[in-house]
Amino acid sequence: MIGAIAGDLIGSEYEFNNITNEDFGPLFSKKSVYTDDTVLTIATADVILNNGSYAVEFYKYARSHPNRGWGGGFDAMVKTGKLEPYNSYGNGAIMRVSPVGWMYPDIESTLVEAKKSAECTHDHREGIKGAQAIASAMYWGRCGSGRDDIMGHVAKLGYDLSRLPHDFRQGQFDVTCQGTIPRVMSVFAATDDFESGMRKMVAMGGDVDTNCCAYGAIAEAFYGLPDGIKEEVYIRLPRDMANIVTAFYKKYIDKNFEEPNVKVGSMTATFEDQLSSLFSMGSGTI
Repeated sequence: MIGAIAGDLIGSEYEFNNITNEDFGPLFSKKSVYTDDTVLTIATADVILNNGSYAVEFYKYARSHPNRGWGGGFDAMVKTGKLEPYNSYGNGAIMRVSPVGWMYPDIESTLVEAKKSAECTHDHREGIKGAQAIASAMYWGRCGSGRDDIMGHVAKLGYDLSRLPHDFRQGQFDVTCQGTIPRVMSVFAATDDFESGMRKMVAMGGDVDTNCCAYGAIAEAFYGLPDGIKEEVYIRLPRDMANIVTAFYKKYIDKNFEEPNVKVGSMTATFEDQLSSLFSMGSGTI
């Protein structure tokens, strides 16, 4: 889950400022801010921790965190006063599912819960399948499966994963699940560690924060987290959101998990004005 949040933070700087260079300096900068992807990832963790309702918590979190890049379809639904399925196959189903990939000891339960996390809004077949693809890749990754086996499991869900990263049009802003999954999996297949994959994901352009969020979810499960990632994430999260992350890790991932020794949220408030401007167009996931 921290890997997914890290991907969102890293990608946020480049979503509307695409680059093609993988050597763009440090992964994180002062412009690395959390978006709707992080908000709903943590909402998913909250639902799991507290046996809540996905529709209820997603709505509450969205209302509590305005100007975070909410996609048009999701934002329109929030404004009705409640969340209901709206036949979406947008990659919003992908970006929020990473907590599900950690919680179950079997793939069948993982797929069922991924479906539940998606269908409260994204009830289109492709929306559900996208959530299941990320959660299942995480499941097999944390269980020790090899890269080729993971690619095979995801392909069995109905994806053509034969393309390489350079086969995708650089900068293509595809916010569908069926467009995002092959792109993310191509980077996972073509790289050998968390950071090199993240850099390649950024350099592919397009919907960078969500692409990096999905890649980060899988990469954490497969590789683990590189040194320093936790620290960069926690200093950018509000205290209440950081508390959910910590509680989730302690319960589902590592009972000995400890927060990094940093000032939580010390870099969050500084960028609120920047976020309001950056995401005023509502061009996030759908």
